[in-house]
Amino acid sequence: MPKQNTRITVGLSGGVDSSVAAALLKDQDYDVTGITMEIFDGSVEIQETGKHACYGPGEQEDIETAASICKKLDIPFHVIDLKKEYRLHVIDYFKQAYLAGTTPNPCVVCNQKLKFGFLLEKARDIGIQFDAFATGHYAQIVEYNGRHVLKKAADPFKDQTYFLYMLTSDQLSHTRFPLGAYTKQETRKIARRLGLETANRIESQDFIAGGDYTALFDGMEFSEGDIVDESGSVLGKHRGIVHYTLGQRHGLGIAADRPLYVLKIDPENNRIVAGGKEQLFSAGLIASDLNLTGLEELDRSYDIKAKIRLNHNEVDAVVSPHERGKAHIRFREPQMAITPGQSVVMYSNDIVLGGGIIEKVIPLADK
Repeated sequence: MPKQNTRITVGLSGGVDSSVAAALLKDQDYDVTGITMEIFDGSVEIQETGKHACYGPGEQEDIETAASICKKLDIPFHVIDLKKEYRLHVIDYFKQAYLAGTTPNPCVVCNQKLKFGFLLEKARDIGIQFDAFATGHYAQIVEYNGRHVLKKAADPFKDQTYFLYMLTSDQLSHTRFPLGAYTKQETRKIARRLGLETANRIESQDFIAGGDYTALFDGMEFSEGDIVDESGSVLGKHRGIVHYTLGQRHGLGIAADRPLYVLKIDPENNRIVAGGKEQLFSAGLIASDLNLTGLEELDRSYDIKAKIRLNHNEVDAVVSPHERGKAHIRFREPQMAITPGQSVVMYSNDIVLGGGIIEKVIPLADK
């Protein structure tokens, strides 16, 4: 199909990456339309700090910037109202998971259900026709074992495959990542060359404006509780479990003869379990909600590289099938602060084989 007849809708955030993605596609003679999500409903009182985040009052400025970019590129622009969907599938999910003692990853859910789900459904509902969807993510799409899979971006410091692993092979077949072969520095150079107003815009990786997600729980009662060691002995008091994450060291307010870390959040008993760094290491994990793209099925053991959080280098591991469609991952070397609720993503070199949600940690004693 000629490029002029290939219709690509680009998800715009008001930032430099999505702006350049749209500009590159337009320059390649695709039929480009810009769309952006409207997700902030004002129900949470959030203080801006100068850098906009995914969810916050600065959204209107981002929308205006996206509209201005589309005007400069001479492409249509539409705003899609996803406030209800975002609250239900991202905000409420985040709060429920946190209150259950796990640490969720809102970006993974937002990509899967909002950006590559409801956003496109609603775009079609209002009459926008397109053959593919593009974003400013740093990732690549290739064919692997006859399937469309994610491949790491050329810029290792900006690679975002960890956040995108839940996309299916079918979704990837209709997706474009124009920045996958570029570095962030090159992207900014392109933006400056094209005179885009987003060229020097400071970016924020925060989920909530200001980085303080506890604002989501405003108005809910969180009582103080005990901070205990693994034997149950009281070490101090916490100020509400939503203020703590697994592996956290600072802010415990406990005088001790060694550094203490959060080992476990126990919502049932309103307790935080703390201990030494050595107690944070685990042999492996059980993952559920699997999405396998590079593997047709998890029918045997595979040697993989596993990534257990964004700022974590992949490490050697073995993945095997587990009961009820789950995955059993054992690391060659123990890993620190494996966190239930977060995602584990499996790689073979630069190819994403799949991933899932960390459900359970395997203690060193079970290795």
